[in-house]
Order: sequence, then structure tokens, then C-alpha cells
Amino acid sequence: MGLRQQLLSRSKKALFSPAVMRWVSDDRVMKAAEGLMDARTRVKDAWKVLIQGYDLPNVDPALDEVVGERTTLRMEMRAQALEESGSNGAKNGSATNGSATNGASHGSTDMDESMKERNTLAGIGGKDVFEKCRKFMAADNARKIGIYPFFRPLDLNDGPEAVINGKRVVMLGSNNYLGFTTHPKVREAAKTAIDRFGTSMTGSRLVNGSMKMHEEFEAKLAAWFNRESALVFTTGYQVNLATCAALLSNKSSVAVIDRNVHASLYDGARLGQAAGARLVRYKHNDADSLDKTLEKLEADEGALVITDGVFSAEGEIAKLDELVPVVKKHKARLLVDDAHALGVIGPGGRGTAALFGVEDQVDLMGGTFSKSLASIGGWLVGERKVLDYIRHFAPSFMFAAAAAPPSVAAAMAAFELMQGETWRIDKLRENFTYMRDQLRGMGFELGHTQTAVIPIFIRQDLRTIRMWRDLLDEHGIYTNPFISPGVPPKSAMLRTSYMATHERSHLDRALEAFRTVGKKYGVIQG
Repeated sequence: MGLRQQLLSRSKKALFSPAVMRWVSDDRVMKAAEGLMDARTRVKDAWKVLIQGYDLPNVDPALDEVVGERTTLRMEMRAQALEESGSNGAKNGSATNGSATNGASHGSTDMDESMKERNTLAGIGGKDVFEKCRKFMAADNARKIGIYPFFRPLDLNDGPEAVINGKRVVMLGSNNYLGFTTHPKVREAAKTAIDRFGTSMTGSRLVNGSMKMHEEFEAKLAAWFNRESALVFTTGYQVNLATCAALLSNKSSVAVIDRNVHASLYDGARLGQAAGARLVRYKHNDADSLDKTLEKLEADEGALVITDGVFSAEGEIAKLDELVPVVKKHKARLLVDDAHALGVIGPGGRGTAALFGVEDQVDLMGGTFSKSLASIGGWLVGERKVLDYIRHFAPSFMFAAAAAPPSVAAAMAAFELMQGETWRIDKLRENFTYMRDQLRGMGFELGHTQTAVIPIFIRQDLRTIRMWRDLLDEHGIYTNPFISPGVPPKSAMLRTSYMATHERSHLDRALEAFRTVGKKYGVIQG
């Protein structure tokens, strides 16, 4: 190892030692740490891929947006971070997470290096398919220094508050938008279904798993959305897998996807690719980009345009009033995933198409029971013949166990309550509007959110994680940290979401915590 590489390794290991991490909120060290965390080789590796012709790993669908940036910028950021941290690393700790020798043979134990590995591990191949698993160190390293933010078990999640490690916290990380998960009528519906039908159908809808309850709910969904037909699925994820796989079934089919759609839609499109379909992306929420993309298709290619109704990370609403005319112009078809829109936007909570008055022009709308409908499962509405085709040609629907009776009963009860207790939709909008205005007034960057999902952009991964931990441990505020590669570079955020059952006291407590932590880390001004 050359002198420069040795200095680089020692500086980073010292910087991420437990001793340093305990006081990394110090401004100088914080900047150095963020410089190293964010100055990764993502663009450098992507540029290498362009030159050498290898495939990008299927980790970050948005990675290709930054491939054209010059790698020298990343190198300059790294050099600047090293220059700032040189003396601090020497004075304040040595590496305690492993040696260079171990890193070479078992994957890096350095936090920065292991975070970089997250982008390339999926591409590791060889005789042992477990090899990449043993080289994955990022999660273990984050756990060691107490900044691992994922898979945190809750003791109880009973609505606007939750209990974690015996401590009651304000829950700003749930999609329980209308607060129905603990509603007495929803609970009773699930209990009654268990008593009458048991806990599972133990088979697929295709053979022994269909019940009159499924068909009853499908009829109610179709009537409410004014569609010919509806289909109930076991999960919302399955809706997108099944729909895309069934319709993108040959090399004449093209999935035309908004870059920022949910992972389930990408996975569904990839199943279509396995059958010969193509996948192309258009710029996020950009009708002009969609128009140009559709113009480039071959005359004999059929396009399925795919978008979220409400984008789950940004809380931004798809501009269906602009997108629909473009889809119709090119005689394409449109699928809208309204998972985060049902019960949140549009008249009566009918979602994105209803908000813009284009319900009759959106070919397929789908979503999940796991948000406003307080259960687990999924739904799809559209033309009867299209849904009948999907139910007969989508393996992920045909060969998956049917939605369980208590889950369907709970979702159906919540669906009926949503139509009866309309005050919940009004209260939800009041709550998220209040939080959006207050947070923006403090100086936080919120993007273009217009819904119950409010992202607080921090832009740096390490700072995002440390703010998440302070909010939870010191202030009892539960948020969701989104860092790369789950979001594009420099898009790290604290994702918050709101419920109709949040009281003003919950929201004001959260605002005070955001103000304190935001000032501490320099995200907003004092």
C-alpha cells in the first residue's frame, strides 16, 4: 500500500472510531466525517462502467442520473475532508474496527469503505454465492457505533404514539394516515373474520383461496372508483409485480417509468424485461420528458406508462393533468400506484386521478391496504377484461396465497369508515399542512411535498443518521432516515408522515425537537 493510501486509511479509521463518533457533533469533525461519508466512489465507479461496458448493479435506479458528473469533484471533496480531519484523527482515537489485513480478506471494517461497498456487493460473483454476504460490513459497523437506524423493533404502535424500548414516543414514521389501525370497528371486523373463517385461506385465489369476502370487497372498490372491475391481492407489492409482469409480456412491450417510482414497480418492470420487454425512464414528474420518451418508441411497440400518484419519499403529487394528455396522444396505457394517495388527497380521499378530475382517463389504478386501510393486502381497479387477463397470466398472483380473511375484513371495515368518518381526511390535511408550513418557516428544506409525507432534506448521510438518533433518543420523536443508496446521492432526508389522529400537542412537541436538533447540526439557522 502506497503512502497516500496508508494516510487515507488511517485518517478514515481514526475518524470513525467509537471515541470520535461519541463527539462527532463537534462542527469541525462533523464536516470532516460528512466529507468522507459523502465523497464516495459512486460516480467514479459508474464512469468506469461506461468506459468498460459492464452492467450497473441493480441497487439504485437513480444512479444513472449522476453518471455524467466529473469524478474530479468527488476527489476534491475527499481531499478537502482529509485535510480538515488530519490532526483530529491523530489526536482523538485509533482504529478499533479491524485491520487492513482483515479488510482485504473479509471486506472492509472501515465505516466509509463499507458504505461504499453497499453499491458494489451485489455484483460480486464466484463459486460461493454467500461470498458477498460475508463481505457486507456496513450494517455491522453501524451497529457497533450505535448509528444503525433500521429494523428497530417496536414494543407497541398504537397510532400517533408508539413504544420503543419501553419509552413512549411521538410516531412520525407511520403510514397509518387515517388512524384506523386501532379503530374499534376495524379490530372487531378482524376478530369476527377469525372467529368465522379462521386465520388463513392456505391456498391461492386460483384454486382454493377465493372467498365471497374477496369478491364482495372487489365489488365495493369497483363501484366506489366507478370502474368495471377490481381485484384484491395479498400485498400492495404484489399488485405491481403482477400487473407489470402480466402486461409487459413480450419484446413489443415497453415500461415507461418515472425515475422516482416505488421499488415494487421497478421489480415488476424487471419481470417484464425477463420476458423481453424494454424499460425506459423519463424525468421525474415531467410531461415534456415523457412526451420525448414516447416519441422515440418504435411504431410497433406498446407502452405502459407507470407512475406513483403520490411519491412515497418526496410526498410530491404526480402531475396527472399534464401526464394524461401525453399518454393519450401516443396511444399508450397508464398505471398509477395510488398507495400514498388513497384517503389522503382528492374528493373523499379518492386519490390522484380524482384530484385532477381524470379518473376516466387513467387505465389502471392500484394501491395497498397497509396505509389508509389499516391492514395488509392490495387492490387494483380498471377494465374487466384487463383485470381478468392479469388474474390468469400473473404468476405472482396465481400462485401466491390469497389475502387472509382477517386482513380483508379489516381493510373493508376501514374502507367503509373512510367514507363515513370524512372528518379524518379533513383533519389529516389540517395536520400535514400545519407541519409543512411550520417546518418550512423554520428554514428546513422540504422539496415539493403536498401531502401527508413530508421529507426534511439533510443532504448528508451521516448528519441524517445522527439527527434521527438525537430526535429519537433525546426528544422521543420517531422519524425514518433515508440515506443512499436508497435515495440518490446528496438526497439524504428524514422522512416524516402524519395522521388524522395526531393532536396539536404531538405536532408542537415534534416541531420544538426539530428546531433544537436542526440548529445543533446547522441544518437551520439559530
